[in-house]
Amino acid sequence: MTTSLTTLPETGRTKSRTPSRGWLGQLLRRLHFYAGTFVGPFILIAALSGALYAISPQIETVVYADELTTQATGPALPLADQVTAATTYTGGGETISAVRPAPEPGATTRVMFEDPNLDESESRAIFIDPTTAEVKGDLTVYGTSGSLPLRTWVDQLHRSLHLGDFGRYYSELAASWLGIIAVAGLCLWVMRARKTRNASAMLRPTRKHKGLRRTFSWHASVGVWAAIGMLFLSATGITWSQLGGDNVTKLRAALDWSTPAVSTDLGRDSATRESGNDGHDGHAGHEGNAGHAGHESNAGHEDGAHMGQTGATDAGGIDPADFDMTLAMARDINVNTGLVEILPPADADSAWVVQEIQRSFPTEVDAVAIDAKTMEITDRVDFSDYGVASKLARWGIDLHMGTMFGLANQIVLVVLAIAIASMVVWGYVMWWQRRPKHDPSKKFGITPVRGALADAPWWSVTAAVLAAVAIGVFLPMVGISLLGFLIVDGVLALRARRLCHRA
Repeated sequence: MTTSLTTLPETGRTKSRTPSRGWLGQLLRRLHFYAGTFVGPFILIAALSGALYAISPQIETVVYADELTTQATGPALPLADQVTAATTYTGGGETISAVRPAPEPGATTRVMFEDPNLDESESRAIFIDPTTAEVKGDLTVYGTSGSLPLRTWVDQLHRSLHLGDFGRYYSELAASWLGIIAVAGLCLWVMRARKTRNASAMLRPTRKHKGLRRTFSWHASVGVWAAIGMLFLSATGITWSQLGGDNVTKLRAALDWSTPAVSTDLGRDSATRESGNDGHDGHAGHEGNAGHAGHESNAGHEDGAHMGQTGATDAGGIDPADFDMTLAMARDINVNTGLVEILPPADADSAWVVQEIQRSFPTEVDAVAIDAKTMEITDRVDFSDYGVASKLARWGIDLHMGTMFGLANQIVLVVLAIAIASMVVWGYVMWWQRRPKHDPSKKFGITPVRGALADAPWWSVTAAVLAAVAIGVFLPMVGISLLGFLIVDGVLALRARRLCHRA
């Protein structure tokens, strides 16, 4: 086995190494360093904004208490009366897109209208007291999650920094690299644990040391505990991304992992068509390729639009009593939760849709299509009809958005987000702490040694290159940024070589 000399770019010095023995660790350290250094700020922003989004439902209930709740008591009026009150308030010329009956006593009913002045997946919601039919509020809501303006703003911050589609590349970059950084860091932790033969001590930060060693112990110990969560957030976050998310959708379609959706077509026999977006809420973009209030499809933290919706209906073109009739029929079939959405038909050849929108566990997303003229059920889809992949996708989305297990889910997400943000900060602190003490001109620490693949076995080089190409093609933001890392590294190598020759 030959020993080679590797030039340290920061100092021009050389050191002996045996690459065929330590090449993997060196490669992982350099990858971890470069990705953490350049992608760290994006991950930091995504983590902190994600933590804020996780607790936004509680903030929303306080800020919009007047619209969301009512003090009136007594039996609820028919939906027909509530819809009529909402259409009277709007002037009767707007198009109804959906109605969400009050899910429990003390809550309000939402009658939603299309508004050409709003963005994709947004609608105008009139909040109605179900007991008195009094109008309690008039707000813009987003996607299946029904996010109100504050949560939608937070979602768009998390999803795109309020920069539109261009801004979404930031979150895709963060989500794509988060998993890779976690894997590299976990592998380095295992290597170090095997070398020290004291893995248990590396599971907690040390108080014995100061400076770099203490910072490293916090970074490494928190990282190993957070690794699974980081991988989960990365995998689910990618499904909402523009470039990588599109590849995920194509892969699911190729593997027949699409999510069943109720058919509203009355012009043919009822059949279930396939939809590749899971009804993703999109966080307001996380929900569909639109975002978290749209956080559910490749449109974004929902399909952006109401899940399964095929259109909207002019308020004057339907009988408000049909809302009561279709809801009653659906209750007798498979819609048995409080959180329900009623979607009017798009035209005479389309059916009504009544669907569950409960995102907490146990999952309730059953849907039924109804022909109001013949009072027949034309199609139905139950969550039990979902394949394993579709169920996992549904659960993954709801866990990512913090809705599956309520407050406990939210707390875990906030803690995980804080841990990720802390590791980014510790990473930069370690870089600064590793600066050469003997050279005041060096403002930052030295980087891990380059050239790990120079003398590695040919099969290792081949595997590394193929893996990088495959990941780069499937996750384009990884491929583009990795190419950028290589260019920067090459420039630094040339600069170091010139400095070395001058010395």
